[in-house]
Amino acid sequence: MTRKVRADATDNRAHIVATARQAIAADGVDLSMREIARRAGLGIATLYRHFPTRTELVSAALAGDVAACRADMEAALSEPDAWTALSGVIRQFAEHQIRAPGLNEALLGSHTAGGAFRNDRQAHAAALEQLVARARRQRVLRRGISVKDVRVGLMAISSLRTQADRRPDAIRTLLALLLTGLHSPDH
Repeated sequence: MTRKVRADATDNRAHIVATARQAIAADGVDLSMREIARRAGLGIATLYRHFPTRTELVSAALAGDVAACRADMEAALSEPDAWTALSGVIRQFAEHQIRAPGLNEALLGSHTAGGAFRNDRQAHAAALEQLVARARRQRVLRRGISVKDVRVGLMAISSLRTQADRRPDAIRTLLALLLTGLHSPDH
């Protein structure tokens, strides 16, 4: 016999995920379960009933962002203009760093929640290689630029640490410098 999930339990789960998503975006993936429960206005036992581990909660909180990244990458791969596709992916990466720094921390770092998205991480890496190769073929990248160079630029964006109120401007400045450095002066 299948047990029907109560509506309030479903609502609590959705509320916990939304709260965790906001908390991770603001404060990173290392926020405690107790703090997330407090921000959700729920008891710690309720949180653990829905998410027995912090890894499960972080994975659930990031699942929507990962799906959006997947869709962005698929759109970039279908974009015929190589520079539009590659620069768009880099811009989206920077915007994720501004809106949800915990996303890249979990996906690209050593956080255990990233394990749930291993296939996405591999697919993103392969897609980035395709985008860079296509940009090189269309000669919209500076001579000698490789996927490794692009990854170093992305790492620079993700590692940027500054005061929270200055961070968006600093990331956007670094983004502009990176795109200018990658783009071929001939195009």
